[in-house]
This record gives sequence, structure tokens and C-alpha cells, in this order.
Amino acid sequence: MPSPPLNEGVPMGRRVVVTGLGAITPVGNNLDKTWQALLEGRSGIDKITRFDASEYPTQIAAEVKDFDPLEYLDRKEARRMDRFTQFAVSAALMAWQDCGLASAQAEVDPERVGVVIGAGIGGMETLHEQYYTLFYKGPSRISPFFVPMMIPDMAAGQTSIAIGAKGPNFAAVSACASGTHSIGEAFRLIKYGCADVMVCGGAEAAISPLGLAGFCAARSLSTRNDDPQRASRPFDAERDGFVMGEGAGILVLEELNHALARGARIYCEIVGYGATADAYHVTAPEPNGEGAARAIKLALAEAGISGAQVDYVNAHGTSTKLNDAMETKAIKAALGDVSNLAVSSVKSMIGHLLGAAGGVEGVVTALSVYHGVLTPTINYQTPDPECDLDYVTEGARKRQIEYAISNSFGFGGHNAVIVLKYYRG
Repeated sequence: MPSPPLNEGVPMGRRVVVTGLGAITPVGNNLDKTWQALLEGRSGIDKITRFDASEYPTQIAAEVKDFDPLEYLDRKEARRMDRFTQFAVSAALMAWQDCGLASAQAEVDPERVGVVIGAGIGGMETLHEQYYTLFYKGPSRISPFFVPMMIPDMAAGQTSIAIGAKGPNFAAVSACASGTHSIGEAFRLIKYGCADVMVCGGAEAAISPLGLAGFCAARSLSTRNDDPQRASRPFDAERDGFVMGEGAGILVLEELNHALARGARIYCEIVGYGATADAYHVTAPEPNGEGAARAIKLALAEAGISGAQVDYVNAHGTSTKLNDAMETKAIKAALGDVSNLAVSSVKSMIGHLLGAAGGVEGVVTALSVYHGVLTPTINYQTPDPECDLDYVTEGARKRQIEYAISNSFGFGGHNAVIVLKYYRG
């Protein structure tokens, strides 16, 4: 018996738009600085400064520089948050201000406002510090805030407290797909009437001695220690691994009529979401990209469009041998006609933000759709026959986008894809 169409039986639901954006990244501690740096092709990757990494095979990362949580939080609150939560709440407050709902004149029902912010790892820095406290000082010296600082859901929990959101509240934890899963789930909550406004995205701060050691042991990272700004080179034949990054990317999603009623600025519309599993391996992607391709197809089906209608892919593009080749195959298998398709990866500039990657890349994709310009993939020098799409390597490219997709794939075989559409009113 043939399978039914992918979108058969799925109600149309309500329309969902993006009205607010916030970002803290290795190239900028706010949205405007991040966007400008990405358009200019500036790298945020350098030697690690937060601890001595001289004994590690990899000594480079994309750290957030000069971040001061006190610009957004009071001192007492900040001390009770891990770095990843500080990133999340700060970027969320930025997005909340950007969307206009932080205004005293704004009217919103707090029970219809929710938060879904993912993290792949959570409070790694706090875990590392508290382990040393236990080891050297004993259990009586462990902080009473240890657990609430470490657990991955605290980015969502603290954000809900900061903005007074009393609707759906949880964290998607699916490794490097966490941010995109969070956006997709938030989209569905609005689409099917469970909320009117959702704050969503991802946050991560795993550049710590323990976090770096783990990824080094897995041989996942680039070892271009003498040339850090050229280390992340998605789709290039000489890529040798990803570069760890940190930060947060947050979007405010809103039901269309709710946004129109208050005269909100609309960046774009979210029209599709796909989520699948490879069921293949704990770290390696399925080589032919079958699971990733299905996620793209599911997202397109919900959007009601064909693959040929997609103008741009903000790729997962990690700069690893297996992922970049797999993603290229998946894109071609899912979209079919790729003759008019452009692809880029911001990981070439900001590294791989793990659970925050999909959040930041969702923000960047929304800005690309809104402004009609694609961020470049830097460091692409040697073509790889297995990676043969039109990668944006010449610098920022002006392009009117009708439909764009943002891909995220995580350890454990997690695949998440969202479809964004230009909003015409």
C-alpha cells in the first residue's frame, strides 16, 4: 500500500511570523554587530583565552569576547546563572526589545507567551567548577545553585522569569539540532493555537577544559592551531574538523494577526518544520543523508512547496569530512533541481555553536530573507568533488529570497529543518 502524502491530514493552522531577533556570538555581542561582521566575512576564531589549552591537540575556538552580562542582568541574577544561561537571557531580552513587546505600552497575555530554548550540553562550565570544588573542598562547599545553574532547561526557565512568560516552557536537547528543534516546536505551538507568542532558539557555552577535552578525544575538531581564522572551512576539500563556538541566537515568533494588530515589524514567515532521526550511529551521520533529506522533505511538505522553489540553504556546514558531504547529498536528494540554489555556512566565521547553532543560524536566515542578502562561506579555496553546490564564497551576495531553509543535524542522528518565507503583507 503506498504511503500517504507527507502533509495529508495536517490542518493548515495559523500563520507564524518572526518579529524579534537577538544574538550574542563570537563576532558580536548584539544583533547589529553580528550581522555586520558576518556580511563582511570576519572570523571570530582565535586562540583560546579562557583557560590554558597548550596541552590540547586543538588550541583554538570561537569565543564570545568582552561579554558583560551586567548589561542585561543585575549582579545577583548573573552570579546564579551559568555562562550559557547568561547568553540565552541576554539574547532573549534583546529579541524581546526588538519585537516591541518590552514596551510599557505593549499589551500581551503572559499566559499566551511561551519559551523554548535549547542547549546541547548546558552548564558545562559550572559542572567543571563544581567538580573541582567537590574534589578539593568537599561536598559541604558545593553551591546550592549548582543544579539549577547546570541543567539545560534553565535557559528557558530564566528567560520566562525575565520576561514574565507563563505559557509553554521547555528546552529541546538534541545536541547540535537543539536550536532548530526549539524554533520548530515553538512554531508548531503557535500554529496549532497553544500560544500567541514564543521566544525560542538556542544557547551554549561549552568551551571549557572538560568540553574541549571531550571533543578532542572524539577527534572532531580542527587542529589548525597556527592559522585559527582559516581553520573552519565548510565544503572545502582540505577541511579537517569543526571549531567549537559559543553564544546564543533567539527569535520571537508571533501569530500573524497578533503581530498585525499591534503594528509589529515582520522579518519573515515560518512555514515549515521537519524533524527525523538517522537511527544509524551516535556521532556519524548516515552517509547518504537519508534522514536529513527526509527532514527537508517534511519541512517542504508542511510549507506546501517544491524543492525547486527554495532559493537558499543556510547549511549545517560544520567543516567535517562526513557532515559536509552528507549534507550536500541530502540537499540534492530532497530538493531535486538545485540549479538556482545558493548555499552558505556561517560556521566558517563563528565556528560550531553546538546547541546554539540552530538558534544563531535561524536568526541569520531570517535576516537574509528580510534584507535580501546572503552571508558568505569564508575559507573556501579547494573544491571537493563530493561538495558541488553553489556555495556563497565570493563575499556577501545580494539575492531576493522567497523561500529559505535552515538545516541542523546533531550527534545521535537528530535532524531538524525549518522553512522561512519572505513576508509580503
